[in-house]
Amino acid sequence: MGKQKNLIFYIAIIVVFGALMYLITKQGAKLEIGELATPVQPQFSSPFDQFTDAFSKNLVHPLSILILQIISIIIVSRTFGYIFNKIGQPTVIGEIVAGIVLGPSLLGLFFPEVSGFLFAKESLPNLQFLSQVGLILFMYVIGMELDLKVLRNQAHDAVVISHASIVIPYFLGMGLAYYMYQEFAPANISFLSFALFMGIAMSITAFPVLARIIQERDLTKTKLGSIAITCAAADDVTAWCILAAVIAIVKAGTFVSALYTIGAALLYVMLMLLVIQPFLKKIGNIYSNRETISKMIVALSFLVLLISAYIAEIIGIHALFGAFLAGVIMPANMNFRRVLMGKVEDVSLVLLLPLFFVFTGLRTQIGLLNQANLWTVCGVVVLTAVAGKFGGSAFAARFVGQSWKDSLSIGALMNTRGLMELIVLNIGYDLGILSPEVFSMMVLMALVTTFMTAPALDLINYLFPDKEQTGAASRLYKILILFGPSAKGRKLLRLADQLTHKNHAEASITTMHLTPSADINPNDAGTYEEESFRLVKQEADNLNIRIKTIYRATNDIGKEVTRETKKGKYDLLLVGSSRSVFSDDVVGGKVKTFLEETRGHVGVLVDKDFEVADRILVFLQDSSDLFLLSFAERFVKNNNARITVVDPKHFVKNDSAFKAAVDRLSPEDSSAISFHESTDLPADMLVGCNLIMISYNAWGDSDESHQLLLAQSASLLILKAPHA
Repeated sequence: MGKQKNLIFYIAIIVVFGALMYLITKQGAKLEIGELATPVQPQFSSPFDQFTDAFSKNLVHPLSILILQIISIIIVSRTFGYIFNKIGQPTVIGEIVAGIVLGPSLLGLFFPEVSGFLFAKESLPNLQFLSQVGLILFMYVIGMELDLKVLRNQAHDAVVISHASIVIPYFLGMGLAYYMYQEFAPANISFLSFALFMGIAMSITAFPVLARIIQERDLTKTKLGSIAITCAAADDVTAWCILAAVIAIVKAGTFVSALYTIGAALLYVMLMLLVIQPFLKKIGNIYSNRETISKMIVALSFLVLLISAYIAEIIGIHALFGAFLAGVIMPANMNFRRVLMGKVEDVSLVLLLPLFFVFTGLRTQIGLLNQANLWTVCGVVVLTAVAGKFGGSAFAARFVGQSWKDSLSIGALMNTRGLMELIVLNIGYDLGILSPEVFSMMVLMALVTTFMTAPALDLINYLFPDKEQTGAASRLYKILILFGPSAKGRKLLRLADQLTHKNHAEASITTMHLTPSADINPNDAGTYEEESFRLVKQEADNLNIRIKTIYRATNDIGKEVTRETKKGKYDLLLVGSSRSVFSDDVVGGKVKTFLEETRGHVGVLVDKDFEVADRILVFLQDSSDLFLLSFAERFVKNNNARITVVDPKHFVKNDSAFKAAVDRLSPEDSSAISFHESTDLPADMLVGCNLIMISYNAWGDSDESHQLLLAQSASLLILKAPHA
C-alpha cells in the first residue's frame, strides 16, 4: 500500500507541475510581442538536418576536440605503456613512443587527415597548457619523492659520483655543441646558450624511473641500490639547480645580467628553506599520526606549490623548478607526504602527463632526419650521451672504491634519462635554443638511453656473475613461499617448517610478497613491506627459523614469480589456493599460472585451519605420482608424521620404484606407514588425518575427487612435479 501511495504522489507531482510550467511558458511567450525582433532562423529542409548541423558544430568545438584528444592520448599511452612493461621496459618508454606515434612522425605521415582533425594547429595551445599543469604537479611529486636524509648516509661517495656524472657529460655536451653550432643551432641563438643547454641535456638522470627500476629488480636493500638512489637524488637536486641557472643566463642574454636573476633566485630559495619549510614542518608534525589531512591543509599545500611555481616563473628560472622546490620543502614526515602524493599523483601521472608525451611527440619530427649525415650526427649524440653519463658515473664509482660490477651498474642506472630529459628538451625548444632537428635527435637519445638500462644491467650481471655457493650451502633445500594476506603467509611458513623441521641448517626458506601494481611510490614501498611481513616474521620467530624476504611491486605477478623461481633455483614454490573469477577451482586464477609455468615443484595449500602435518593421506592415482612419496618422506623424517598411502591401482606392489620410495619412508618404524588399496575411503580415515596430498595431474582428472577432498576438514596440499 505504501509503494502505491508513493507512486500516485510521484505521478501527481509530475503532471500538475508540468502543466503549470507549460502554462507559464505560453503566457511568457506573449510578452515577447513588440519587444523582440524575430530572429533570423537558418533554413533547414528537415529537423534531422537541423540536428546534423548542430552535431557537426559540436564536433569541432574546442572543448569537444580537447576531450577527444585526452581520450585518444590516454588510450594510446596506456596501451604502449602496457606493451613495453610486458617486455621488461619502464612504462614511461611506452608512453614516450606513444607520443611519437601520435605525432607527425607516424600518424601525421600515414593518416594526415586524422592527424589534422585530432591535433589541429589551433587546438595545440590548450593541450600545451594542460600538459604544463601536469608537469607542475609531476615535479611537485618528484620533489616529495626525494628523501634528503639518504644524502646524509652516503653523502661523500654519492656526491663524488653524482657530480662526476654531471660534469663529465656536461663537458662532452658542450664539446658536441661546438661542432653542431654552425649547422644546427637556430638563428640568433648565442653559442653560450646552445652549449649550456646541450650540456644540461646530456647530464640529466630520471630519478623516478631509476627508483622504480631499483625497486623492480629487488635492489632496494642492497649496497648498489642504496648508493644508486643516493647518487640519483644528489644528481636530481644539482641538475635542477644548474638548469635554473642556465635558464636564467639564457633569458637574461648575458652572464652579467643573469647575476640579478640568480641573486633573486637565491633569495627565493632561502625564503622557501628558512621561512616556509619550518612553517610546513609544524603542520606536518600535527598530522604525523593521522591517516588523512583536511581540505584546508591540502589547499594550503597547493597554494604553496602554485605560489612557488609563479615566483620561479616571474624570476626567470621556470615554474617547474618552483614546483620541484615546493615538493622538496614539504614536511619530511612520510605519512604527510604519502597522503598528499596520493591526492596528486594519479591525476598527474595518468591524466595530464600523457598529454605532455604527446605534445612532445607532436614536436618530434623524425622525418626531418632524412639524410645519412643527419642520422650520423644523431648516432654521435647518442654515443656522446652514453659515454658521458654511463662512463662518467662508472669511472667515478670505481674511483671511490666500488667493485667493477657495481660501478658499471651505477653507470647503467645513472644513464637513465626518461621523462626528465623530455622536460629539459621542451624547455630548450620553447626558449628557441633547440632546432626541430636537434630536438628530434635528443628525443631519440632519451629513448635509447632509457631503453638500454634494463639490457645493460642484464649484460653486466651476465659478465659478472655472483659466485656460486659451494659445499654445504649448495645442498640447501630451497623453499619459496609466495603469499598475499599475511595470515596465509603464516600457514605456508608453518608447512615449510614441518618439511624441514629437523634440518633447518640444511634448508633455506624465502618468503615473497608482491603488490599487484608497479605504480606505487618508492617511498611507500618500505611501509607496505613492513606491514606485509609483520605476521610472517612473528611466526618465524615463534618457530625459531631464519627467513629471507622479497618484496616487489609489479604489474605482472605471474612473470615476476616465474623469473624469481628461475633465478633463485628453488626446490619448491609454496602458494595458497585461489579461485579465479570464472571458476570455483581452488587452483584457478594466478595459481594456475604458477602451476603451469614454474619449472620446479609447486605446492598449493588449501587451508582448513592448518596447524600441523603429522597424520597424512597420500593419494597415488597415476604413475607420475611417485614424487609425492619424496614429500611424504620429508614429513616423516622432519615431523615424525604417520603416512597412509591410498593406492587403488597397486603401484607399490607392482612398480619397483614406488616400492623403493615406500621403503625409504620409514626404514626403522614400519608402523609409520599404512596402505589403503580401495577407492572407498572410511570416514574415520578421513577424519583422522590433518593433511591430504594429491598431485596436480590427479586433481585435474576428476571433479568427483575435488568435491570429496574439499568436503573434508583436513587441509589439502596439491603438488606439481617439475617439468622441463
